[in-house]
Amino acid sequence: MARSIRVITKKKRGRPVTTGKGTLIGVRLLDEQLAALDAWIADQELDLGIPDMSRPEAIRRLIEIGLTVKVRLRQPSRTHVERANEMAAKTIDGLVDPAASTEEVANRKRRLLKGPEEFREVRVDCVKKT
Repeated sequence: MARSIRVITKKKRGRPVTTGKGTLIGVRLLDEQLAALDAWIADQELDLGIPDMSRPEAIRRLIEIGLTVKVRLRQPSRTHVERANEMAAKTIDGLVDPAASTEEVANRKRRLLKGPEEFREVRVDCVKKT
């Protein structure tokens, strides 16, 4: 009986081809961050029924969530702005130069409260009047 020819393929070294071809980024996390990540993974398992999510997969999902969320800048409430202006005005009144005229005092006070004209348009803490 003749021997059959057998083809023996050697295993290739390195990562299997079935894994992704992304860029490897090594991340070092503190213990608190790892605990928070593990808690998030546990919440996902309970809430969405995703079993055995790995840490790298969880980090990828969190990055995707973070990049899709749009952040809106909040304008401070009108009452907070008015209260801050009142407190600043009282402080400025206590520091007034007694030798200055009332017009000069009012001008200085207005400039301190509103800020320089050059920066008034770019301030995000002021409520814009439309």
